[in-house]
Amino acid sequence: MSAAPAVAGDDLRLRVTQLRWEAEGVLSVTLADPGGAPLPGWRPGAHLRLTLPTGTERHYSLCGDPTDHDTYRVAVLHEPRGRGGSEYLHRFLRPGTVIAAGRPRNNFPLLPAPRYLFVAGGIGITPILPMLYEAERRGVPWNLLYGGRGRASMAFLAELAPYGDRVRVWAHDERGRLPLADALAEARPAPGDAPVAVYCCGPGGLLDALTGLCAEADGLHAHVERFKAPDTTAATENNSPVEVRCVKSGATVAVPADESVLDALLAAGLKVHGSCREGICGSCEVGVRAGTPDHRDHILDPAERARSEVMYPCVSRALTPVLELEL
Repeated sequence: MSAAPAVAGDDLRLRVTQLRWEAEGVLSVTLADPGGAPLPGWRPGAHLRLTLPTGTERHYSLCGDPTDHDTYRVAVLHEPRGRGGSEYLHRFLRPGTVIAAGRPRNNFPLLPAPRYLFVAGGIGITPILPMLYEAERRGVPWNLLYGGRGRASMAFLAELAPYGDRVRVWAHDERGRLPLADALAEARPAPGDAPVAVYCCGPGGLLDALTGLCAEADGLHAHVERFKAPDTTAATENNSPVEVRCVKSGATVAVPADESVLDALLAAGLKVHGSCREGICGSCEVGVRAGTPDHRDHILDPAERARSEVMYPCVSRALTPVLELEL
């Protein structure tokens, strides 16, 4: 059993209680408090930041049951050519290991709706699982379209089997391309009926196709979560310097055009957590007191961007020369 890592701030210490293969290349990890204490609650769509014994930080969607206050479960796709997190988890993690974790954070909440269509691609099934469990508990009608390369690589099929034909499993090696347009057309409500909430997680191409199709259709409201940020190189070529005033600490930080706001804040000694550096995990969220952020994240919806109550300084900058942040 490995020694417990140092834990910063309000991080949790969690012990690995079970490792289980859910499909080819997909390992689930069950975690619990080392002393058996109840874990902080969470809602469908939440993710967990894990700090591995190597010091690497990674974020994984919680895919267990939100009503279980004793354990958390995440599932990790093996990516040998990734950034090292999945390689460590698949090769070296063992039951009994104690690791640090952030408290559950939710950038992809399941909002109330009269009907849901869930769409998952590959490991994108992980945040969707608790959502359909919650919809089932609420008694809200739902359907799931779940695509993958082949059944052998598609996790949690046994857990989904009891739901019968409400779950449509679409293995590419058996049936070809995912019938996304057809599924969305079938889900469209009749004129005058309430909109259908469409929740999707998976590869970027799937998310882009889904949001495009939903934008062209009446009665379908798309909600997506990305595991990887799309290429935004062109949008960041003309950065301007910005002055950041930190209203709580009194510090003023000059951010040059070639440095992110997050990096400049950290270099100045401000305590801001940063993990993904892609504007998808939400760990660097900071409140905005004044000024207009240039939102470049993949978390906020248009209404939230318009309010500009928070920003994610790992990728976002400013449309005004000065920003005042709650730091």
